[in-house]
Amino acid sequence: MFASRNICRQALGLQRWSQIRSLSTLEGNPHIYVFPSQGAKGTHILSLLSSEPVNPDLSIGATTKLPPTPDSLTENPKFITILQEVFAKHAHEDPDAQSQAQVMVSTSGANLTSGGVLLTNSRRSKRRADASDSSGGASGQGGAGSAGRGGWIHISDGRRAPEYGRIAWPEDIFGSLEVDGNGQFVDGDGKYQASGTYRVVTRDGILGLSDFLRGKLVQRLKELDKK
Repeated sequence: MFASRNICRQALGLQRWSQIRSLSTLEGNPHIYVFPSQGAKGTHILSLLSSEPVNPDLSIGATTKLPPTPDSLTENPKFITILQEVFAKHAHEDPDAQSQAQVMVSTSGANLTSGGVLLTNSRRSKRRADASDSSGGASGQGGAGSAGRGGWIHISDGRRAPEYGRIAWPEDIFGSLEVDGNGQFVDGDGKYQASGTYRVVTRDGILGLSDFLRGKLVQRLKELDKK
């Protein structure tokens, strides 16, 4: 009788285990979870949260292809709003941003020829052959090379590193932080300004965040998911 009970318990345990669906993530992006859409066949919802059922309002967006492409992904504007709110609150706390602010006013920073850049991911990828346009756009806000005069650093996606002395492409820039001549953030938080040009997916990849900023963003998404 005891043997029968043990067999029954083992069978129930296996049944429960088989009902647990393994979570899928994007190849090369283990922090981005992939869920099948309940509303449209062949569509997948991308999220930084692993919880199910997935909350579309907190998702990165929906895609008809994996990996997603600029044409296949429909960005979730609510996610972008949340991301920018988190950056406005925490970007100046990122160790990478603080380091970049110091570099901007240093002697080495004075050797750069255009706007400052904060890459939020350590990955490096090949630049476009023609990088001449990369010094435009947000570079007008100033940046590295200030040599003690202060300026702006640009918080950028790490999927594609700019050429030395140039800023990232507009589609890769989340926003900017203002730095004074001492390498400190103006008003304590750098008066973060969203770029309005950032795209979640480009031909170079999807959403490359620093560990620090991704952690803050996931924390905020979890808070909203509980409401």
